[in-house]
Amino acid sequence: MQIYRISGWFKQGLFKQKFRREVVALTKEQALERVYSLLGSRHGITRNRIHIEEVVEINPEEITDPRVLAMLE
Repeated sequence: MQIYRISGWFKQGLFKQKFRREVVALTKEQALERVYSLLGSRHGITRNRIHIEEVVEINPEEITDPRVLAMLE
C-alpha cells in the first residue's frame, strides 16, 4: 500500500476551494478515484468540477493526516 498526497481545487458556486488530501491506495488511479468519491460525497459536486493539480507518492514520515497515520499502525 502506498500513500498519495493529492492536491487541487474545485469550483463550488462562484468560488474556488483548494484542497489537499492524503489517501492510502494500491495505485495512483485508485487514489484519484478515492479523492473524487470523498469530495463528491462530502461537498455534493461532480467530477468535472474537481481539478487535480498534483499527485505525489509520499513516505510514511511525511504524513500529516492523523486518520491516514492511524490506518498504518
